[in-house]
Amino acid sequence: MVGLPGHPHADGEEMAIEELMTGGTVLPITRWGTPVMHEETKPVTEFDDALRALIRDMFATMRAAHGVGLAATQVGLGISLFVFECPDADERIRYGAVCNPVVTTPRGKDRQLEKIDEGCLSFPGGYQPLARADRAVCVGQDPWGNEITIEGTGLLSRCLQHETDHLNGMVFGDRLSSRSYRKLEEQVAALAHLYPEDWPVTAKRTTASRTEDA
Repeated sequence: MVGLPGHPHADGEEMAIEELMTGGTVLPITRWGTPVMHEETKPVTEFDDALRALIRDMFATMRAAHGVGLAATQVGLGISLFVFECPDADERIRYGAVCNPVVTTPRGKDRQLEKIDEGCLSFPGGYQPLARADRAVCVGQDPWGNEITIEGTGLLSRCLQHETDHLNGMVFGDRLSSRSYRKLEEQVAALAHLYPEDWPVTAKRTTASRTEDA
């Protein structure tokens, strides 16, 4: 497990990012089609206790939904923030919270694309292949306002790109061909009965529970 470095409390004691990964409240995940999901976010300017409480809630929500990343837009807030807990190409679990991220990927001969299935917690149940760069560098600020740089490989690279897209008002479906997007919609529609409106506050249903509801 590899996280971001700790930073001091006002009283001088060090506070680690791990402290923001517990104790939060699970929130409903905002779905595609909600305006906040398709609009560019505003920068984070206040690095205060309210921000760090939100980060706790976002970690709790991401874990309840079994995700590897979650943007603030996915809990209905139009601010430039995401959290992640995701393996890299070496299977190391990396985690942290990033405000005001800017992601860059290699260009020219150094650019290698990896095409694998991608999904989104805000459009649950659907997966389609999407090519993304296998390496990415994310520059931003941590929950205390300090500058940070995250180098991502493998799935972490995809996560950094996916979450930053959210903060720019883009969902991964916007990057798909019309045919792939239709397939994605069909997959999501077929499984919509498993995801309550306030998911993951209310847990995902099983196929058996659908029969019981009927």
